[in-house]
Amino acid sequence: MPNVPEPAATIADALVAVGRRFYARGWVMGTSGNFSAVVSENPLRLAITASLLDKGALDPSHILHIGEDGMVVSGTGRPSAETLLHLEIVRRRGACAVLHTHSVWGTVLSDSHGPDGGLGIEGYEMLKGLDGVCTHAHREWVPIVANDQDMTRLARVVGETLDQHPTAHAILLHRHGLYTWGASLAEAVRHVEILEFMFETIGRTATYRSRGGHHGTAQDS
Repeated sequence: MPNVPEPAATIADALVAVGRRFYARGWVMGTSGNFSAVVSENPLRLAITASLLDKGALDPSHILHIGEDGMVVSGTGRPSAETLLHLEIVRRRGACAVLHTHSVWGTVLSDSHGPDGGLGIEGYEMLKGLDGVCTHAHREWVPIVANDQDMTRLARVVGETLDQHPTAHAILLHRHGLYTWGASLAEAVRHVEILEFMFETIGRTATYRSRGGHHGTAQDS
């Protein structure tokens, strides 16, 4: 059954709520992060947060509508600088929502695991919160992509990375943050919560071990 986008007003309110929720968790400090959701599939229209805004203080007027070329169709302001990444993920994954966070642990792990090209996570019960995962024995590979200020080039690399890792639920931008998505906004929010939990768990575990703590069995690389 195809995904059916929510009404535009409902989406705007929901994105505002996501911003406040994620800000409270410390995942989108300052003006970091950006969120989008599909308003229309044909023609493709995305509701997306405007640029340079505190995500903890959003209101519905801060949600713009953009077309498949990334240009504003309705609303006042400039869309996120990373709009092209949202569009690329929606096209490649058939997603109805894309969420981007800048957490401390996501940034730390994107740096420490950058040379490996990605972060492997397995053996954790929380992985079952990801779409299609039904066992803690699942191994999730989160590719890490080099950051780039050329958004056209970065979108192309992100698209190629998604094609190379068709089962991935997310990507990390190096020293930047998490991108994840879902067949609905609620699913994308759940993916953020699961992945941010995993990032913090892995980061704290590595710190504990470096201080002489006991070794666990879950793998983080």
